Amino acid sequence: MVQRGRPQTRARRTAPRDRRRGRGNVNSVLARAVQEVEAALRSGRVTPATRMKFQAVALLLRDERARVQAEENSSDTHRAEQLKRLDGIATILAKSAVRDSGLLTLLTEDAVVSDEARALKRDLLRTAGIESGADEIPPVKPSAAATEHRAVPRSVISRQLANPFLAPDVSAARPSAPRPTRLASWELIGPLLSSFERAGSGGAACKALPAPTSRYTPRGLELMPHQARLVAAAAAGHRTFLLADEPGLGKTAQALLAAEAANAYPLLVVVPNVVKTNWAREAGMWTPHRSATVIHGNGDSIDGFADIVVVNYEVLDRHVGWLGDFGLRGMVVDEAHFIKNKSSQRSRHVLALSERIRSFTARPLLMALTGTPLINDIEDFRAIWQFLGWIDETKPLAELMNALDETGLTPADPGFYTAARQSVVDLGIVRRRKVDVAADIPARRIADLPVELDGPAGRSIRAAERELARRMVARYEEALAGRRSGAVVDGIDHDLVRQVARWEQKDATTSTTGENVFSMMRRIGRAKAGLAADYAAQLARSAGKVVFFAKHVDVMDVAEETFAEQGVRFSSIRGDQTPASRQRNIDAFVNDPDVAIAVCSLTAAGVGINLQVASDLVLAELSWTAAEQTQAIDRSHRIGQAQPVTAWRIIAAQTIDARIAELIDSKAGLAAQALDGSEEEVGASADVQHEALVALLTEALSAVPTHLAS
Repeated sequence: MVQRGRPQTRARRTAPRDRRRGRGNVNSVLARAVQEVEAALRSGRVTPATRMKFQAVALLLRDERARVQAEENSSDTHRAEQLKRLDGIATILAKSAVRDSGLLTLLTEDAVVSDEARALKRDLLRTAGIESGADEIPPVKPSAAATEHRAVPRSVISRQLANPFLAPDVSAARPSAPRPTRLASWELIGPLLSSFERAGSGGAACKALPAPTSRYTPRGLELMPHQARLVAAAAAGHRTFLLADEPGLGKTAQALLAAEAANAYPLLVVVPNVVKTNWAREAGMWTPHRSATVIHGNGDSIDGFADIVVVNYEVLDRHVGWLGDFGLRGMVVDEAHFIKNKSSQRSRHVLALSERIRSFTARPLLMALTGTPLINDIEDFRAIWQFLGWIDETKPLAELMNALDETGLTPADPGFYTAARQSVVDLGIVRRRKVDVAADIPARRIADLPVELDGPAGRSIRAAERELARRMVARYEEALAGRRSGAVVDGIDHDLVRQVARWEQKDATTSTTGENVFSMMRRIGRAKAGLAADYAAQLARSAGKVVFFAKHVDVMDVAEETFAEQGVRFSSIRGDQTPASRQRNIDAFVNDPDVAIAVCSLTAAGVGINLQVASDLVLAELSWTAAEQTQAIDRSHRIGQAQPVTAWRIIAAQTIDARIAELIDSKAGLAAQALDGSEEEVGASADVQHEALVALLTEALSAVPTHLAS
């Protein structure tokens, strides 16, 4: 009897293990099925059988994901590993489904599940060694918030329909509860804010950070030590940061690599419009294996499957609905002082998204980036702290309350304010100044800031550039046809291209009509003026005095109008001023602490004046030579300058402006000049103009299907 019983006992004991082994096989079965669906879609053979298999696989994926989440006798590590595998399979299926919009209708809430699809789902389970039963988990219904969309891009709808199994998991967030505390009856928000004024003198406003790590830095790039320390903190598990480094210390790279260290994807980045394009460029540089998408307007062109979503404050209201249901695991708010007014629409939307993320993501990465000094406008911290989940409208939340309780003090105790300030700093305030990390960064450097020229002005400039290219192509083809008896050249005749560019360059210096390289650059300068001025105003608020350089008077006029509208005081230094007036304006900028910006002519103010009171410059327009730019930068980078100098070069993306920037750099060795201070001019302005036209014509000719060279 005993011998007969032992095998039965073993069978009973091993049954759960066999069931787990079967469940493990589900991933393999699903992966094979998804590959078959993907192959059919790629080949264009979308048969009824393919549709049935797609629906069966999608249903099984959704059920399996819900089952793993509900598993009580599984460790968190095992559960996370299973979910990661399922999500990878689901993403492949979802991206394949976008090829055929008819497949997406099979995943809507009211979609009819055919008997054949149910039968195939059971067959897939049996293949994995599992008998399906009545305990199957019902499909997850979309959240109520999904119906509150203001605008939903088509690709996002595709993602939502194709990924019901990737819906936000509200049960994952388990916020810690505050312990019973002596401070429960105290009003604490006011004392916490006051602690930064009363205990701030001489106190470091920077959380202790671990040793630098280079683990997440892409090959070929290098983080500065102060940047790598913050990334190391994220890798060690810290998840909320008020990153208040001064401008020029690389907050963008730190935020992107912190998200990589925290695996905080999908990641939402909310930014001012002027830096939106730059964030996408930086994401491509620092996290090249992550896809990034930028929301313009209603978001018709975005990638709904991207890892990083960049949106500017101005259009956030249109997208706050679907972003709340996107399953975000991280959020970065750049220039976070933009949300200081909690009654403003932008602040309400940012805070609502933050709260939504914290409701379904356990310990999300939340980062507020601002260079504004911490001891100014202390009340502005309220919105930022609330975004980070440190406080709510009336009181500290659990983590901060518990830290305050551990001090053993109350606001009535003399030592409370110092201890309270440190408790807030330890939650994630990171503040470094240029002077503090001067050894990490070059004494003088140029940082390019690409901007998108939207609206009628941008469209007009791009159309004019195409017209200029068409005119040169016609001139090239006319010259080519006129010498058919000459030498035969395969493909593009580059000698003739350079000749046509010289003709065009000569005409541009004598003709007063038609579009040419000079008028193009002036139009681009006017189109950039408002964006460049807006960025200069942001710098002035964050870092102190700023020098704004432009070539043309009308660009300076637009900038000064922008500063006046924003209430930013400025001095104007132009070529048409008398020496006495010019010196008064220089003195006002240097000596008056309320004069934040010097608006300077690149030619008139590029030499002979000392503006070392500023360590940040904005180059709103490109010069034709690197030497001219270097001399402008040297107005601040000179004897008496105590901080590293950063020149922010505003470049119109996808226009001839970007080509000219590359040409200046390549001809003059701009990177070397920024390090060693050499002012040697390599190449003249005419060389850059000529090469820009050569590049424009060559690109246009390359786009033409054929060129007859005989």
